[in-house]
Amino acid sequence: MTRKPTTTSNSTFTTTPSRLTLLWLLVSLPLVIWDTLYVLLRPHTMPGGALHYPLWAPYELYGRVDYVYGWKAWNERNGFTAAQGMMNALETVMYLVYAWGVLGGGNGKGEGRRGATVLLVGFSAAVMTLSKTVLYWLNEYYSGFDNIGHNSTFDLILLWIIPNGAWLVFPSVMICTLGSEIIDGLAGPSTTADHSIKVE
Repeated sequence: MTRKPTTTSNSTFTTTPSRLTLLWLLVSLPLVIWDTLYVLLRPHTMPGGALHYPLWAPYELYGRVDYVYGWKAWNERNGFTAAQGMMNALETVMYLVYAWGVLGGGNGKGEGRRGATVLLVGFSAAVMTLSKTVLYWLNEYYSGFDNIGHNSTFDLILLWIIPNGAWLVFPSVMICTLGSEIIDGLAGPSTTADHSIKVE
């Protein structure tokens, strides 16, 4: 996938999101909002809670796969779950600002100072997402897999590694593509006029 340079011949800054970025936001944002509401509205969204069924019924299974989302963490007053939920909320707002900034004008790109601002916001959100996800994995590693170590290998791969791994892969791609745009913009039109950004 080839992306346009981030500056035009008259040096007006522009940023155009890749299709992969837009697809990821389209898929991930509803899921993250759903997840964040589950976390921040606990225990009402948990099994037996007034809000659990039907919207958050799948978390009955996931709470048994990852105790961070289940009754174990809640009963132990583990603050990590809610803390990452608050980070999710902030990231979601930042991604929505980015999406509005590049799509709100109706031409599918952000221009000028607004374009530069939302590009920085989108890049920062992707860094936050990746950092938080890495922290989530490291928290498990350094706790001796306290919350997921009870799973079979098959369940762990299917229900934890693959779903959570997506939040490592796609934010990393966003960091590379948006970061390249920022670098090209800082380097100036003499550099960016001769280069396009390619995402394999």
